[in-house]
Amino acid sequence: MLYFPRWKIFLIVAICVLGTILTLPNFFSRETLSALPNWYAHSRVNLGLDLRGGSHLLLEVDMGAVIRDRVESLVDSARTQLRNDNVGYTAINPGDRGITVQLRDPAQGDTAVRALRQLANTIGGGPLGGGQPDLEVTASGGSVTARLSEIALRERATQAIEQSIEIVRRRIDETGVNEPTIARQGADRILVQLPGVEDPDRVKRLLGTTAKMTFRLVDMNADPSAGRAPPGTDILPSAEGGRAQSAYVIRKKVEVDGANLTNATAGSNPQTGEWVVNFEFDSIGARRFADVTRANVGRPFAIVLDNKVISAPVIREPITGGRGQISGSFTAADANDLAVLLRAGALPAPLKVIEERTVGPDLGADSIRAGLMSVGIGFVLVCAYMIAAYGLFGAFACFALLVNTILTLAALSLLQATLTLPGIAGVLLSLGLAVDANILINERIREETKKGRGVFGSVEAGFNRAYSTIVDANLTTAIKMAILFVLGTGAIKGFAVTITFGILISLFTATVLVRLMMVSWLRKTRPAALPV
Repeated sequence: MLYFPRWKIFLIVAICVLGTILTLPNFFSRETLSALPNWYAHSRVNLGLDLRGGSHLLLEVDMGAVIRDRVESLVDSARTQLRNDNVGYTAINPGDRGITVQLRDPAQGDTAVRALRQLANTIGGGPLGGGQPDLEVTASGGSVTARLSEIALRERATQAIEQSIEIVRRRIDETGVNEPTIARQGADRILVQLPGVEDPDRVKRLLGTTAKMTFRLVDMNADPSAGRAPPGTDILPSAEGGRAQSAYVIRKKVEVDGANLTNATAGSNPQTGEWVVNFEFDSIGARRFADVTRANVGRPFAIVLDNKVISAPVIREPITGGRGQISGSFTAADANDLAVLLRAGALPAPLKVIEERTVGPDLGADSIRAGLMSVGIGFVLVCAYMIAAYGLFGAFACFALLVNTILTLAALSLLQATLTLPGIAGVLLSLGLAVDANILINERIREETKKGRGVFGSVEAGFNRAYSTIVDANLTTAIKMAILFVLGTGAIKGFAVTITFGILISLFTATVLVRLMMVSWLRKTRPAALPV
């Protein structure tokens, strides 16, 4: 128990030295960090919003819009499929989760069911949920119903939230915000934390825009002022400002989808000086764009963004290079924001801001000072008590507390964790938990000394008898922290992580490091009595 081989001493010292090295980047300036290796410079603790200042947004994905889009695409696909299979129908009525087809001849019910079941393998990327189709097709009398299954709804919800998180991350990265936190929260919500962003209005506009872009032909024979769109068309408002008409009659058929865009950049027209957005298509989009412009020279071609016509230029000649330009009443900021949206891609559904908080940098700086002061005062008071109560062994415990704090900070730095005010409270509380172990050990040693045991026997018995109590107490606390981490959110999770690291590290510092210091002192000085 009181024997340490050389390799174990070397390992203990190496852990302490490595922890100190990993902690140092937190105290370097950004200029110094830029000269260090990349892996080392980034091994540091990130400050949360309550310490650094910034904006906190909680977004909710509109799952109803996801289902509506699926139902609308199902209507168009069903119309084509039934026509190809020579199934006559009088109406296709969309519902909340599917469509209902009214047949002219009820005897064609089985044929209609087979036709609609084929759509489950083509719409939405194939069968969902372990090989089960995403549509439930049933016939009743003269009608056939195709509804999204429960498995399909869950799968689409998961896909929508994952896709939204990825697109939100791309859009945030384009704005240049450093170290954003973007995470799923619950079934349909996304947590966005933006350190250093005091005015989140621009970010909210970027995140609140679906940016679903399509290229569609304008129906030149219809009058948008009539108030009613002909079949197969929509009346969409214009976003071009006062220099163009206020609305257009746009065909529903999407000629080219914005999903085929590969790049978009803001620029200026050298002839007019106005701001424009230049875009490029992939090979599929370029081919479709060339075919449409070749077949419709002289007709207006609308660029529709989120059901608004941002531009409707007349096709002068076929555009075969896969490149185009969006012009409008853009300012420099508008053109840059639109380019960011198009580069990041369209959201699968609108996002609603349901919670918003902003913390100023001055308040964050005050929180840092208060947090560091509380940790410092707590450390000094604990050390003063330990030295007063246990003398030299109390000083060993104080040194172990310092190493405990360093190793905790090193662990958080290695994970690039985010430190918040509850995290600082966790560091302070972990100091108390760590000193508890040293108090148990010293009290056990004192009891053994009173019983008349020798110096080495008292130390060995004290560690042996205190060890099981220390493990039981820390294990109980670790279980509670695990429950907090699983059930808690945000700052509560940070508090649980900090305490957990403190518990694990205190087992090392109290039962290993302190024991090494005590044994080294005993072997060197051979005292006749212990300083407790």
